Amino acid sequence: MPADATRDAPVVTRFAPSPTGYLHIGGARTALFNWLYARHAGGRFLLRIEDTDRARSTPEATEAIFAGLRWLGLDWDGEAVSQFSRVERHAEVAREMLARGVAYRCFATAEEIETFRAEARANGRPPLFVSPWRDADPATWPADAPCVIRLRAPRDGETVIEDAVQGTVTFRNETLDDLILMRSDGVPTYMHAVVVDDHDMNVTHVIRGDDHLTNAARQTLIYRALGWDVPKWAHIPLIHGPDGAKLSKRHGALGVEAYRDMGFLPEAMRNYLARLGWSHGNDEFFTTEQAIAWFDLDHLGKAPARFDFSKLTHLSGQHIRVAADDALMAELDAFLASQQKPPLEPQRRKMLLRAMPGMKERAKTLPELLEMGRFALIDRPVEADAAGAKLLDPASRGMLGRLTSRMQHASWTASGLEAYVRNFAADEGLGLGKVAQPVRAALTGRAISPSVFDIMEILGPEETLARLAECAEGEPAKA
Repeated sequence: MPADATRDAPVVTRFAPSPTGYLHIGGARTALFNWLYARHAGGRFLLRIEDTDRARSTPEATEAIFAGLRWLGLDWDGEAVSQFSRVERHAEVAREMLARGVAYRCFATAEEIETFRAEARANGRPPLFVSPWRDADPATWPADAPCVIRLRAPRDGETVIEDAVQGTVTFRNETLDDLILMRSDGVPTYMHAVVVDDHDMNVTHVIRGDDHLTNAARQTLIYRALGWDVPKWAHIPLIHGPDGAKLSKRHGALGVEAYRDMGFLPEAMRNYLARLGWSHGNDEFFTTEQAIAWFDLDHLGKAPARFDFSKLTHLSGQHIRVAADDALMAELDAFLASQQKPPLEPQRRKMLLRAMPGMKERAKTLPELLEMGRFALIDRPVEADAAGAKLLDPASRGMLGRLTSRMQHASWTASGLEAYVRNFAADEGLGLGKVAQPVRAALTGRAISPSVFDIMEILGPEETLARLAECAEGEPAKA
C-alpha cells in the first residue's frame, strides 16, 4: 500500500503530549487541529501520554493535560494511553527488527561515539556517527556488554515526505543516521515508541508542529523497515509572539488553565486557536460546529501564526454576547469553582440570570461579567470606586433623597421606572443622565453597569430604595 493510502481509511488522529508541565497554547492548538479533523471526518481522536521519560513525567502534569483538554471541550475517544505501559511492546518490535536484519546491536560506548564525532568535525566531515557494529558478525559481539538497538537505515537514496502543509520535502539518506530504537537500559527512544504506538493505534494522520518535520523522515524509515503504512503528515508552523519571535512566557505563552483563570470562554479559545494557522475565507468569528464542518488540511498555512491577546479578548466578547444566558451562568459557576470561591446563593444567582441580557453586551471575560453583575452580589453599604464616588457629590445625594421619597409608589418595571425617573428629572430641570448616573453609582458603586432601570427592577423596591436612601443620607463607603 502506498504511503498516502491512509487517505481512504477511517480517519484516526492523536494528540501525544509529554506530561512534563502544563498544557501550553501550542499543544492546545495541536490538540484542537487533530480533534477538529477527526470530528470533521467522522473519525476518532485519540490521546496518548508520552511518559517514558520517568524522571520528568509527573502525575500532576498528566492531570493538568486532562484538565486543560476538558476545559477546552476536546473530548477524546476511548481511554488515554500511557506510552510507558507499552514498553514491552516497543521491545518486542525492536527484537522483531533484529530478527529481520533491519536493526542491529551497537556496543559503541558514549566515549567512542564522541571521539568519532570529534574526529569527523576536525576533518570537515558531518559528525554523523557510523557504527562499526552495523555489519559486524554476531560472533564478534562482546559477551554481556551493554548495547543499544539501532535501525539499519539506508545509506544512499532519498526519503521523501509528502506533507499536507509543507508540500514535498526531501531528505538525503546520507544525512539520516542509524537512530537508536532501544537504549541499553531497555527503554525505547521517542522515535521508535511513537511509530509503534501510532501503528498499533491505527493513526492515519499525524498533525503536529513543524519542529517535528525531520522526525517525520526518521520515523518514515522505521515504518518502511517494518513494512507498515506511513501515516499522512501535516506539520504546522509554530506560534510566534506579536513581535515575530517564537512564542515564549514573555509573550504570555501560558498554560490553558491560565486563560481559564483569566475568564475566557472555552468557545472563544477554540475559535481563536483555530485561526492560528488555519483559515476559512475571511471568517474570524465562528462556532465550534462551523469549525468542525469547515476544517480541512488544505487551508493550513505555512507561515507562523502570531498570538494576539487583544484579538482573543475581542473574540471572547463576541462569544459572550451570543451565548445563551443559562450557558453563561453555567460558565460563571464553573469559573467560581475553578477559583475555589463559594457558589452563588440561589437568590443572587437568580438576579444575575435576570440581568444577563444587559450584562453580556459589555463584558469580554467572565470576571468582567461578574463585575457587571456586582450589584447583585454586594451587600449594603455599597462601596463606590473612584468613578462612582465622583458621581455622588452633595448635590447628587440631595437629589437622590428627593427621588427616594417620591419612588415609594412607582410601578416596579424597567419601563415604568424609566418613565418615572424621566418625569422626576424633568421636574428637577435635569437631563435623564444627570439623574440616572448618580442612581447607578448609588446602586452599584460604579459609573458603568447594565441598564440602571433593569438593575432597579431586578433588585426590587425594598433593596433599591434602601440603597438610594442610604446613599442620600451620607457619604457612600469607598472601595
